[in-house]
Amino acid sequence: MQRFLVIIFSVLCLASLRLHAQQQRILDENVRTLQVIVEGDPTLPPMLAYGKHKHLEISWDEMSHEYKRYVYHIQHCDADWQPSDGIFQSDFMSGLNDQLIEDYEVSFNTTQLYTHYRLRLPNPDVAFLLSGNYSVKIFNEGDDVENDEPVLEAQFCIYENTAGIHAEVSGNTDIDFNRDHQQLTLSVGYGPLRVVDPARELKTIVMQNRRLDNAVRLQTPDIRKQNGIEFTHNRDLIFPAGSEFHKFEILDVHRTSLGVDRMEWYEPYYHATLFPLSVQRNYTYSEDANGAYVLRSADDEDDAVTAEYVMTHFILLSPRLPNDVYVCGDWTNGAFDPQCRMEYDELHGQYECGVLLKQGYYGLQFRQSDGSTARTMGDFYETENEYSVLVYYRGQGSRFDRLVGYTRLRTGDRR
Repeated sequence: MQRFLVIIFSVLCLASLRLHAQQQRILDENVRTLQVIVEGDPTLPPMLAYGKHKHLEISWDEMSHEYKRYVYHIQHCDADWQPSDGIFQSDFMSGLNDQLIEDYEVSFNTTQLYTHYRLRLPNPDVAFLLSGNYSVKIFNEGDDVENDEPVLEAQFCIYENTAGIHAEVSGNTDIDFNRDHQQLTLSVGYGPLRVVDPARELKTIVMQNRRLDNAVRLQTPDIRKQNGIEFTHNRDLIFPAGSEFHKFEILDVHRTSLGVDRMEWYEPYYHATLFPLSVQRNYTYSEDANGAYVLRSADDEDDAVTAEYVMTHFILLSPRLPNDVYVCGDWTNGAFDPQCRMEYDELHGQYECGVLLKQGYYGLQFRQSDGSTARTMGDFYETENEYSVLVYYRGQGSRFDRLVGYTRLRTGDRR
């Protein structure tokens, strides 16, 4: 019995190592298209360099023309995205929390009514004082920020360049050679940090294409040196390689664009049906943004308030698979969104799904509920993937986790 409990505990610990990662969450069914954009570039991850005077913008649409009085609440978090209980608000930010959001604009000449809200950070009311993880929760004015559920939650990081990170990605892994996987080799240099016990004081998070479902948390290094640690031949750093993201554009509601088979109007929505897709048998290079999306339309006007919402239909040609299949990308906020779960059509031998999306460019993957893309996309060691490495540090006696190092690299890079 004791051995059984130890095994269960070990499995739960392993699961926890793969679950804590940055995410964006929509908790109100009338809210859509939550974005966290750094310096006006929607393809960048939500990461701000400490002390570099950079800004980010959190934006979303509420599907009506009725103005909502929203307030925002900022919280510093530890490496596992739990509130940093050991510090006060005045420790991590200057200015006032729970301020009213006054930057909003109603949609113009669109079939679906919506109001677009924006929050810029830092701003004249708020400045950040510490590196680390930050959560911004949006509430209706008058809600109890301690007990009520927010409308949405946006998360971002502020990072230092204190620790040095060197990483390499290779198709030559400890389980196969130039086949289905990619493996990282990683070293972290302490720099000026005083690290006595790296297994307790350092936490290293690795993500592939900003995915949450297969993010890895490393704690015990394979090699410990006087000035740093290394993770080499570490099986936790072997990732299924996947294949290049599929991509499509909805730029004009009257004409087809990249990846779109047909555009139609059925009350109350425009409908875009994408070309049917199937699992690849051989690797094919196709330049993509690794799941990122960019809102835009053919009119090239103020897309934030003139872009239409389009019911977008996805089709995957496949036999029925043992696990559920989801459409995934940055626009699903890195999670398995119930709205993006595909239904199987026995008659036509295909998975189908319809999702209401704002006009723009989108990247997508089909993933099974276990995170696998082997049967829906294929796995090829040549795939160009993006890997993010985040290093957190809490020294002895410290009350919070600093994000002391961050880098991102693509397959074939050495950083």
